[in-house]
This record gives sequence, structure tokens and C-alpha cells, in this order.
Amino acid sequence: MGGPAYHDRDGLIWVDGHLLPWRDARLHMLTHALHYASSVFEGERAYEGNIFKLTEHTQRLHYSASQMGFDIPWSVAQIDTACEEILVANQITDGYVRPIAWRGSEMMGVSAQENTIHLGIAAWPWPSYFSAEARNFGIKLKTSLWRRPSPDTAPVHAKAAGLYMICTLSKHKAESEGYDDALMLDYRGRIAEATGANIFMLIDGKLHTPIPDCFLDGITRRTVIELAQAKGIDVVERIIMPEDLSTAQEVFLTGTAAEVTPVGKIDEYEFEVGEVTRLMMENYESLVRM
Repeated sequence: MGGPAYHDRDGLIWVDGHLLPWRDARLHMLTHALHYASSVFEGERAYEGNIFKLTEHTQRLHYSASQMGFDIPWSVAQIDTACEEILVANQITDGYVRPIAWRGSEMMGVSAQENTIHLGIAAWPWPSYFSAEARNFGIKLKTSLWRRPSPDTAPVHAKAAGLYMICTLSKHKAESEGYDDALMLDYRGRIAEATGANIFMLIDGKLHTPIPDCFLDGITRRTVIELAQAKGIDVVERIIMPEDLSTAQEVFLTGTAAEVTPVGKIDEYEFEVGEVTRLMMENYESLVRM
């Protein structure tokens, strides 16, 4: 990620309707979200001063909060405005925006019915999630031992902080072994996603992607499906098993942070950064900068 530590930067952060100096945007150690993961968030990218699909992100933030049993006391329109305000306040044109809503510290314990719901929005310059070399030649993934949970065990369609615990564990393990990221299977052993991005593979001229029934149907994922279909490329949403990787010619990831990132290797399988992957990269780049 580069740059100074995230707690020690110049700039402003929007917190509960006010712009605070960056270093003053702090929480008490007994904040419920810190102990019980009762928070939801979004990751958004700004290109040339415009946040791509901002309202869709804000709507998903509200949806995620509802899945976690709380209401955010700011409307979608108010949050959109605050996101745009924080970009201007920090003089950011190309960067990353992180809204987060969380339960406060009035009650400490599993139950938190009386806790205040807070909202914060930070933004910072952030050129790319993966290195330029990785994006040119394809990143390397290793299948994780951790799996995405079943829909009856967690709010799997919410962008909730607690769901990323196994992603951090998986990514750390993969990085320690020389990989860039981890491939997550679901609770049934099917291919699901990477630690923070959806996955596509090209098989015999068609793009195949897993059915998002226990993980996020990403905003970038849906955008890339539309871009592919507009180019006459068939997109097949289906059950994909690990052994299906042996038939794939190209693989890429999609996500707000990852954008469209080619994959060159998953475990023992290797892939080319081919024509369709490069087409999707170029088309996505053109779209977000329109």
C-alpha cells in the first residue's frame, strides 16, 4: 500500500457529520465493533475526481447494515455527498474512498441494542492494489484452507468486517509462500472468489464465473459482465470446481481495489494474460474514466 501508517497522515476524515483532522479520528478501545465485528464498510475508487458507481456502493452499505441489524442514520444521498466532500477536502482526484459504519461503546457484550451507530469516511491516493508487474504478467494465487461460509451461518451478502477475518488469514498464508493472493473455495468445495475480488475464467471463448450465492456479487463483477456481453462475449454463471481450472485458458479477478487483474498461476495451473483479459482491462479502464 505504501506511504505513512494509516493512523499518522495529514488530511481530513468525515466522522458523524464533521470533518476531523486525520489523526483525531479515533475510537475508544471498548467500541463494540472492535470486539464483536459489528461494522460494515465499502471500498470505492475515485477517477479524475468522480467516484465510480458511488450510489450503488452507498446503497450496498445500507443493505449491509440492515443485514447486521442496524440502521445508518444518514441517507444514501447524504452519504454520497459526504464521500464527494471528503475527496474535495483532501484534494484527491484519483484515490480510494472507505466509508464504514459501526456500533459504538455504550454497551459492551454480545448484545448491543443501545449502542450508537457511527459513520466515518476516509479517502487517500491509491494507484493500484497489485504491482504493475503483477498486472502485466498475472498474479499468483494459492488455494486457501479456509472456506467461505454457508448462507445459514453468516450474513454472506453483507460487506461486513467479520467476514474478512478468514481473508486476512488466507492472504497472509499465501504471501508467506510467495503468492500474491489466495483463492477461496466455498463451504461445498466450489471455487468462490479471491480474498477481496471475484474471479472469471475464459474457457473455449466464453467467460465463466461462480454463482455468488455465498459471497458478494461485486459491483465490479456486474460491470465486467455487462462489458463482456456488450462485446459479444458469452458469460456463464455456474458451479465451478477446482478441477475446472485445468480447462481455463485465461483467468482474471475483478473488484473495486483489484479493478481487472490478470491471474498467471493458481496452484499448479498456469494461464496466459490473453486477448479477452486485456480487452476487459482496457474497457474497464475506459469506462471508469468516462
